Amino acid sequence: MKHAWPLATIAGALAVPAAVSARQVTLETQLTAYGGDGAYLAIYLMDPGGRLHSTLWVAGRKAKYWRHLRDWYRSTGGNAKVDGITGASVGAGKTLRVTVDVADALIDAGYEVHIDTAVEKMKENPSEVVVPLSAAGAGKPAAGRGYVMSFRYTL
Repeated sequence: MKHAWPLATIAGALAVPAAVSARQVTLETQLTAYGGDGAYLAIYLMDPGGRLHSTLWVAGRKAKYWRHLRDWYRSTGGNAKVDGITGASVGAGKTLRVTVDVADALIDAGYEVHIDTAVEKMKENPSEVVVPLSAAGAGKPAAGRGYVMSFRYTL
């Protein structure tokens, strides 16, 4: 029984994250047929104070090009941590659809979803899409001002 206390402590520590309520959010980004190479995208959450809360997804695996996703890269301090949340770049006219876990407390709390885009030998678009993370905004398409034809998220 002398080992029961440490085991109970570890079990309690592991149970705490389960108490935080989260939901799956599907992010859908449709690109225009811009006629260039695959686009790099950073999809991330900014807190109400304008600071990076978390990176949701990065499309484009070559880290040497991430600096072209300017607002996102700057907000990471040049130290992007994206283990497990990266995928291939997205081709012109294609749709990127990913599902991520987002804490319920962030919805309707002033957080914003941002998307930066960049294409080799073409224009970079920092914060091309900026939408509030809210229940009312779920499912509503938002147009980008560069390569993103349409972005929407569902809760």
